[in-house]
Amino acid sequence: MIRSLHTAATGMDAQQTNIDVISNNLSNVNTVGYKRARAEFQDIMYQQMRAAGNGDGTVGNTTPTNPLEVGQGVMTIATQKMFGQGDMIATNNELDFAVEGEGFLKVKMPDESISYTRNGVFKRNADGLVVNAEGYPMEPPLTVPAEALQVIVELDGIVKARMPNETEMRQIGQVEMAVFVNPAGLESLGHNLLAETEASGVPIDGVPGEEGVGNIRQGMLESSNVKVMEEMIGMITSQRAYEINSKVIQTADQMLGTSSNLR
Repeated sequence: MIRSLHTAATGMDAQQTNIDVISNNLSNVNTVGYKRARAEFQDIMYQQMRAAGNGDGTVGNTTPTNPLEVGQGVMTIATQKMFGQGDMIATNNELDFAVEGEGFLKVKMPDESISYTRNGVFKRNADGLVVNAEGYPMEPPLTVPAEALQVIVELDGIVKARMPNETEMRQIGQVEMAVFVNPAGLESLGHNLLAETEASGVPIDGVPGEEGVGNIRQGMLESSNVKVMEEMIGMITSQRAYEINSKVIQTADQMLGTSSNLR
């Protein structure tokens, strides 16, 4: 019964973590480029009381085909980012970019490192440099001339500007992207940014539309891929599992109370 108290407690702790993950998904349902997370669990080590195939004096001195073992509960092993495509939202803002397919936009951090994002909300700063909402510039840098009348970003990431008194549009830059062998291994930094880790592998740089890299959709944004109904179902399931584990603790406590009161 002491074991059952501890085992049920691990179940409650795991479901609390699951609720935490679900609540974060729901709170980011309107966050541009957000990818939902999923908590993953595994059972804890087992106490083996008898191994399979061990003739240990059972009835008829037969050899048991199954082991006798009792589990110690559950633990949260990881949270997995689900990189399914979010819905496209038209904004008609010439510096809003949505990634259609695989890959991440790149931004340069103040420490010169590169972070990765699916949030394509960009603006021009006072110098014409294209930056995200935090003021971090795109990588490679993209500068839009102050006199530009229009900016066009093609599917392959080529950036062109319409200048006064010019009939041809002028190419002013190239949007580059990166893909990872294991994007789920990226580290979440907050602020819609992800960082490379050993688990994710090194970034494979490329241009949109080539070598497995997605396309750029100008004037659109990728919405969060969180589905409210699915998260609500997951929350209800997790709540019921939490209640059942708490009931196990109550039952074990009652059994302990009964046994301690025996005369």
